[in-house]
Amino acid sequence: MPKTGKTPKAARTAKAGAARGELFILSAPSGAGKTTLIQHLLTESGIENIQFAVSHTTRSPREGEVDGEAYHFVTKAVFKAMIEDGAFLEWAEVHGRFYGTARAEVLPRLAAGADVLLDIDVQGAEQVLESHPEAHSIFVLPPSYEALRHRLERRNLDGARQISRRLAVSLWEIRHYDRYRYIIVNDDAIAASQSLAAVILEKRHQRVRMQERARQIVDDFEHHLG
Repeated sequence: MPKTGKTPKAARTAKAGAARGELFILSAPSGAGKTTLIQHLLTESGIENIQFAVSHTTRSPREGEVDGEAYHFVTKAVFKAMIEDGAFLEWAEVHGRFYGTARAEVLPRLAAGADVLLDIDVQGAEQVLESHPEAHSIFVLPPSYEALRHRLERRNLDGARQISRRLAVSLWEIRHYDRYRYIIVNDDAIAASQSLAAVILEKRHQRVRMQERARQIVDDFEHHLG
């Protein structure tokens, strides 16, 4: 369940009094390019006021990973104490390691009007959708088995046995695509990034989300034209 990166400086903070933000869930098999799509959305798309929820994990940091950016790295004791305290919106144990998204990473941001993006696996998505059925779920598919195998080999993070295990798990994951509201096939990183941005923008421009701003414009015209 690899997750990614920091919330960049470009991710703006919501204004006080703003409408409640939207919750977006992004899931994909390992190696499908989720990390690249998220980084592009947060740093290159020009979309403001969307924030990435950094997950907690008990696994050790990889080279170059910074605590609080890639993950919040904690001990199993700390993680289990957080479970007991009900601190997680979702959590799971994967291959002996714990991963979870803290409520504090998500709920205050939504309340402040920011949109929040979760990078979580199928198990986590099911937990979140159970408690937040209004969330917008997005599944990223690789274009083919061979494409995913090649990506896993090329990134040079795992041995042959681990890659085989990831591919086997990916079949279980992609069979759950029909539980998601949106599907993106990542056969081209730029096009897939644009598709992800389009999902975010479509939600933002629904009338219910634009109601306050539209009313202000109508009031402005009425003020000037009587």
